[in-house]
Amino acid sequence: MRIARGESIATHALLVVAAVIAAFPLVSIVVSSLHGVTGSSGGLSFASYSTAWTNGRFGSALLSSALVSVTVVVVTVLLACLAGFALATMRVPGGRLILGLLLLGLVLPYEVTVLPLYELLAGWHLVDTYWALILPQIALSVPLGVLWMRSFFASVPTELLEAARIDGTSRLQTLRLVVLPVAGPAIATLSTVLFLFTWNEFLLALILVPDNATVQTVPLALSFFSGAARSSDPAVTAAAAVLVALPVLLAYALLQRRLIGGLTEGAVK
Repeated sequence: MRIARGESIATHALLVVAAVIAAFPLVSIVVSSLHGVTGSSGGLSFASYSTAWTNGRFGSALLSSALVSVTVVVVTVLLACLAGFALATMRVPGGRLILGLLLLGLVLPYEVTVLPLYELLAGWHLVDTYWALILPQIALSVPLGVLWMRSFFASVPTELLEAARIDGTSRLQTLRLVVLPVAGPAIATLSTVLFLFTWNEFLLALILVPDNATVQTVPLALSFFSGAARSSDPAVTAAAAVLVALPVLLAYALLQRRLIGGLTEGAVK
């Protein structure tokens, strides 16, 4: 009993220390943002948030990030469900080769593809457009999505698929009516991961949409804003960072149960 109680205390102490270490940067940025802009009276103030929002024009950047992230998630999840179901339950010609290529696309550092992507999209006259952000991120997200959903569909009992086939349903109907309703946790987890990755993407935005402010996403807008002379005030820069991170924090807070549930369910299976 004493050993178990000692292990419990040590575990909780370790978790508290880890939580403090993880939360310290965020708390310090929030505190810095509340100190007010340079030259203002002392004390806590939200003036830095108003200054950052107005001067940084983060409204359009947030809309751009939301549009790009939602589009990438929806299209990727749709393609991942279709391809993952086919690879898991059907005899696809060259299926092993396809899986190998998907795995290669998953482990290949995407930095090596940035310059070829720029040349390709420049030839299509898509640089500095939403398509320059959406199409490459869909292509980069599909390998993870397909492998993720294939792993889940492969764990679905074959008896369930056979029962649907006996009832006369087509493969597409089996996917839509039988398999997808039980794939909610896997889809929710994949959607959350893709949303976070897409929202925080910086390098592609820096290379592919450097000059069009109307389509720039929040990480790129924050980078330009923090490097500008008008944002030399640390409180304003901290407030801008909080504005950029807030949607991600809210999304994670709302979806953390589905995310953790999907991960643990996959681990159990």
